Amino acid sequence: MGKLVSAALLLVLLLAATGEMGGPVAVAEARRCESLSHRFAGLCLRGHNCANVCRTEGFPDGKCRGARRRCFCTTHCR
Repeated sequence: MGKLVSAALLLVLLLAATGEMGGPVAVAEARRCESLSHRFAGLCLRGHNCANVCRTEGFPDGKCRGARRRCFCTTHCR
C-alpha cells in the first residue's frame, strides 16, 4: 500500500513540475513609477487628497508615503 501512495505522489509531483496540472502561471505586472508631487503642500495624511492633487498634475493616482509623509504621484512606467 505504501508503494502505491509513493508512486501516486511522485506522479502528481511530476505533473505539477511539467505544468500539466495547470500549475502556477507567471504574470507580468506593469511597473509603477513614482514622482514627488509638485503641487501638494503640507503633510500627506490622506491618500485621497494626494490622489486628487496628482490627477491635476496629469497622473492617474497618488499615494502618501515615507517617514516625512510626502505625496508621490504614480503612473505605469513606459
